[in-house]
Amino acid sequence: MKKPWSGRFSEKTSKVVERYTESISFDHRLWRYDIEGSIAHAKMLGKQGIISQKESDEIVKGLQEIYAEIESGRFVFSEELEDIHMNIESALISRIGETGGKLHTARSRNDQVALDLRLYLRDETTGAIGLLTELEEALTVLAEKNTDVFMPGYTHLQRAQPVLLAHHLMAYAQMFERDRQRFRDCLKRITVLPLGSCALAGTTLPIDRHYVAKLLGFESVSENSMDSVSDRDFAIEFLSSAAVFMMHISRLAEELVLWSSEEFSLIELSDAFTTGSSLMPQKKNPDVAELMRGKTGRVYGNLMGLLTTMKGLPLAYNRDMQEDKAPVFDTADTIRLTLNVLIQMLPRVKFNVVRMRETADAAFSTATDIAEYLVKKGIPFRTAHEITGKIVRHCIDKGKTFFDLSLKEYKAFSKALEKDIFTAIKTTESVKAKKSYGGTSPEAVKRQIKDFREKHMK
Repeated sequence: MKKPWSGRFSEKTSKVVERYTESISFDHRLWRYDIEGSIAHAKMLGKQGIISQKESDEIVKGLQEIYAEIESGRFVFSEELEDIHMNIESALISRIGETGGKLHTARSRNDQVALDLRLYLRDETTGAIGLLTELEEALTVLAEKNTDVFMPGYTHLQRAQPVLLAHHLMAYAQMFERDRQRFRDCLKRITVLPLGSCALAGTTLPIDRHYVAKLLGFESVSENSMDSVSDRDFAIEFLSSAAVFMMHISRLAEELVLWSSEEFSLIELSDAFTTGSSLMPQKKNPDVAELMRGKTGRVYGNLMGLLTTMKGLPLAYNRDMQEDKAPVFDTADTIRLTLNVLIQMLPRVKFNVVRMRETADAAFSTATDIAEYLVKKGIPFRTAHEITGKIVRHCIDKGKTFFDLSLKEYKAFSKALEKDIFTAIKTTESVKAKKSYGGTSPEAVKRQIKDFREKHMK
């Protein structure tokens, strides 16, 4: 097939070069965006009198027919035509003749591909925002159902202080809300129109870029034609937001893996979201959560790959930038699939509330409450901390719990300790007393859930 740039060359492109440089094998998924952008461009060319209105209408009609053909699966993509842009343009010329060759007036593949990727990412980012909203809803509903379930809070993976399960769940809701805000913010820099920048310098033809932006629903128009075609910050920002999101996913997945183990036994994952062993019949493996954890590294790699591709490129467009699409597509697919799975998986998690309460009560999880009890009696916190530490040490040495100690034993460490210390160290009282804003008391958690719904779930 004749190349669009063949006029300058006397030799045909080597087949091995065609295979090496083609992108149609992966950028074919941009077809609807390429046609959408081309239709807007054709309408602008007609409106501005750069081509006749009849020619504009003929191009638009031809593109709409190609759209239907691709959508139905009848369109045959050609590797020789390199990319999605030339496949569609070639099909248009074959369909309507030389008028089809006028579509590429006042544009280059450089600004065309930048537009296609922005249109694609606008859809994917909007989709991610919607799915994050669903995930937050799933977590909030779970939290609302578990405002009376106690569990151990951990630091360093060691039992620290008792908390409400609802409080723990809402921590993830807050994380995912920040992710949703990041993706929302991304849209501001994704929806900037690059089309009309041409190869790098703009055009002598009287185009109306703002009209194209309006047709495509873009918020703004790029202000520098060289920057327009060489900018992939918007894609990197999407990958960065996705990487932070997957980091949160991985943390949640890690807890699902740990909590479902026999050693923790805090939850049971649904059979529908686990797998078995090909050798050991008794096994129920948290493979889905493990894959979420594993796919996080993949998304990180995509971000680092594109950052590395872009780091040494001079202005303006360079063919290296063809490598932007694979990591973007893979990341968009990964976060979409991950969100869909997690949204369905979480409501089917069974919480072992008895085991959670047992582990919340165990050891010395209310030690900080003894220290704060002493603080309320006027003892400096550092002194109170040391006194409490000595009480813990005494219990360990004697094989006792806080409740096994007599008031006399308590008073041996501080005369400020009175009979009501036995109330203060109860798990229920410990949690109930954490009324500070954002704390784990039932009152504070219910307020947090209510505020979260009002601020973010409307």
